[in-house]
Amino acid sequence: MIKTLYVRIVVTFLAVILFSLLTSFLAGMFLFQKEINHAGQNDMLAAGREMIELYEQTKPADRGRYLARMAKVSTYRIHLYDTSSKVTIYGPSHSENAVITPEAIQQVLLGKAYRSPVEQGLTFVGLPFPFDGEQHAMFMQFTSQNENVFNRMLLLILLLGLLIGSLCIIVAARYLVKPLQTLTQATKRLAKGDFDIEIKTKRADEVGVLTQGFNEMASELKQLEQMRQDFVSNVSHEIQTPLTSITGFAMAMKNSSLVAESDRNYYLDIIISESGRLSRLSDNLLKLASLDSEHHPFEAVPYNLVEQIKQVVVTCEPQWSAKGIRIDLDTADSVKITADRDQLNQVWMNLLGNSIKFTPEGGHIDIGIKRFDNEILFSITDTGIGVPPEQLEMVFERFYKTDPARNRSVGGNGLGLAIAKKIIALHDGSIEMKSRVGEGTTVKVRLPVR
Repeated sequence: MIKTLYVRIVVTFLAVILFSLLTSFLAGMFLFQKEINHAGQNDMLAAGREMIELYEQTKPADRGRYLARMAKVSTYRIHLYDTSSKVTIYGPSHSENAVITPEAIQQVLLGKAYRSPVEQGLTFVGLPFPFDGEQHAMFMQFTSQNENVFNRMLLLILLLGLLIGSLCIIVAARYLVKPLQTLTQATKRLAKGDFDIEIKTKRADEVGVLTQGFNEMASELKQLEQMRQDFVSNVSHEIQTPLTSITGFAMAMKNSSLVAESDRNYYLDIIISESGRLSRLSDNLLKLASLDSEHHPFEAVPYNLVEQIKQVVVTCEPQWSAKGIRIDLDTADSVKITADRDQLNQVWMNLLGNSIKFTPEGGHIDIGIKRFDNEILFSITDTGIGVPPEQLEMVFERFYKTDPARNRSVGGNGLGLAIAKKIIALHDGSIEMKSRVGEGTTVKVRLPVR
């Protein structure tokens, strides 16, 4: 059984070439048989006329010897008929005699040339040959010796074409199969977890496109693997830090000689705070996992977006009032939207919460909502500490923190903006951030009008 692609390509191409050559040969013979016969008859007629003319000029004494020599030189078999249709044959005796009809003989004896029809098989011509005042009919037959030379030439051409084509196919097939073998080996490495693979190629054909696609896939898988490792590392770190605090303070409180009674409430507050961090982390992780799945509920309903934003501002009032932050809401009385109300509420809470966290006391937050023909634009601008330009493209990544120490002090875990971006994407919208260090940050959310 043929298993390798290389052998299959070679065998297939050889079969195609052999079939093509044979088909072409047969088709050519069929199409040009008449022309070949006509050309051969023309040659025989010309040779016969030369023989007759030379005979008339030289007048050899032995006519039979002369015709025998002419038949040997020309390799044509000569049939000579007299007026009584008696025949004398000169030339090679190992070939089949042509069947010459009496009608053909009579036509030549009457002084007309004769050509054998194609369907008769053997090719011959007839010429009138006057001898000593008596008319004779000379027929010249194309012998098998001539045909064998012609057939051997064609066979040699076919064999040479097949041999040269086979060598070219063997080289070309290796050229085609080698990249696929390289891709097979690379795929096996990829399956074993080795994502650091790049196949070098300069080809621009389909195999080159496939190789380029493989390189892109390997690169994407490498990034996904790195993201998975970073995710596990970040989750472990985020869980380990509060657990260490909880364990340490719990063990300290267990020993009454190490903790004064007046400090117990302080330590309990730390344990409660760290437990809250763990709870928020688990909630956010579950939220992200649910959003990433295909089964996350999405219930789009029409409602007033302005009323929702006002409710979010009221809910966060203890936080911004405690820092003396002024919030201005620039919007119309009503902006209707059709979306998942609970999901978008999570987005507004995360964005407003971030602005409050990183805006210093006495700062200012502007919230705007505008409706256009095809989209709704939500913007929130604060006078906070800002984000460095080189970090703006990464703020929506999971667990990314522009200042880990600062985020920990305000209870962040780097998932809020990632959740917001995922929810906005599920609504076919977009979110972007612009910021200047020391001046503030602006976040814009664009949602399509449904």
